Amino acid sequence: MNRRILQLSRIAFPLIVAGSAALAVAPVAAQGLDSGPGRLPGSPQRQGPRLAPPKPQAPAPAAAVPAAPTPIAPVPETQQTLDQIAAVVNNEVITRLELKDRIDTTLKVMNRQGTQLPPTSVIERQVLERMIVEKAEIQFAVENGVRVDDLQVDRAVQRVAESNGMTLQVFRDRLESEGTPFAAFRDDLRKQILIERARGHEVDDKIQVGEGEVDAFIAEQNGVSPDAAPEVDVAQILLRVPENASPEDVDRQHAKADEIYQQANGGADFGRLAATYSNAPEALQGGDLGFRSQERLPQLFVDAITPLGIGQVAAPVKSANGFHILKLVARRSPTVGRSSGPAPAAVQQTHARHILIKVNEVVSADQAKARLEDIRQRLTNKTANFEDMARAYSNDASASRGGDLGTLYAGDTVPEFEKAMNALQPGEISGPVQSPFGYHLIEVVERKTQDVAQDRVRLLARQAIRERKLDEASDTWARELRDRAYVEMRLDDK
Repeated sequence: MNRRILQLSRIAFPLIVAGSAALAVAPVAAQGLDSGPGRLPGSPQRQGPRLAPPKPQAPAPAAAVPAAPTPIAPVPETQQTLDQIAAVVNNEVITRLELKDRIDTTLKVMNRQGTQLPPTSVIERQVLERMIVEKAEIQFAVENGVRVDDLQVDRAVQRVAESNGMTLQVFRDRLESEGTPFAAFRDDLRKQILIERARGHEVDDKIQVGEGEVDAFIAEQNGVSPDAAPEVDVAQILLRVPENASPEDVDRQHAKADEIYQQANGGADFGRLAATYSNAPEALQGGDLGFRSQERLPQLFVDAITPLGIGQVAAPVKSANGFHILKLVARRSPTVGRSSGPAPAAVQQTHARHILIKVNEVVSADQAKARLEDIRQRLTNKTANFEDMARAYSNDASASRGGDLGTLYAGDTVPEFEKAMNALQPGEISGPVQSPFGYHLIEVVERKTQDVAQDRVRLLARQAIRERKLDEASDTWARELRDRAYVEMRLDDK
């Protein structure tokens, strides 16, 4: 799982800053375990706090037209002149001023990257589409009770500043000097956390990796640890094909993909083609997916790029999402950007369990702490057992396992959780511990040190499989939210 939200200490949020000198811009590729927050409850890295499942909704028929939302109050005429509506997403709007600000930022980044710019109207449509998807994701998060308080945002900002090698004040001054208001940056960061947490519940928690998949993966790698797998930088242009597309529509998209491939092969700028035609989220970044180990890519991507030389483009390949045109940007040694040297032969392992009480509009921080103090008192007095209390009160997916998180390694949990856990002796129960997910009671069941060379190979294989599944499932989730939303485009309105 991606550790963007789960492990804030290692975060590098997408930070788009105007000007020639960019700060840390790309979210780090994640590694995590199999489930739960930070492996805290369980661990993969894109993990956010567990959300209460949304009320089930009957799926709309494929051909149904979305019902119009509650009418939006007319904007006063004087305001319309300054800030008209660019799009309606359910019962909220994206204004033309918001769109202009995002386009300005996008153009600065594209110019800094040296991407040949497509026509302004194309950039406008691409940026607006990204904003529509983002709006739908945020609406879903809010509707399902996801909240991000100021303290969590402050911690995330501090992490970003540290990742850029700056103090908070220097980082803030740098943002302002580059034309990015600090308040706007905090607001964007809050939105990212909201989206990641919603995705954590809807996507991350549902990803399963079986032992058979791990065995098969290791066999395919001939026993080589994913640590040693080469990394590739791939760019893509995706022409999406709807699930209910007619054969004629599929053929039309295939022909268009072939035409774009011929342009790319004939020397046209791939980044410009991606920004112009691609339906993928990274279209305005020239289609660049960044460096990834090959096991994190779909197999059809690996098959397509394997025979390519650096800079070459593969003929279109078809997936369930549509047609992909792939370019091999670079290859590099797996040691670049990773810890060098062999994995330690022996490491400390901690078997722990926890009870999580989340803070939300119903439960305040004081109420969460008081509830955990009461539970801890009952556990200390032996009038209750940990498993029953976790099943009855914990707001985490591990509740069904009596709060059991399994075996944890250093770095598997968020720093606040790990620090408190490491201070406990086996059998000892902590007081309420605050983390980005809420408040926890933690108990260390067992602690040991052992040779984990083979365990590490299996762990890395599991992470690689999970990351590949997450990439695909996250894209599907975002697309489904977009398809279910009522969207009214008003760019052409006079």
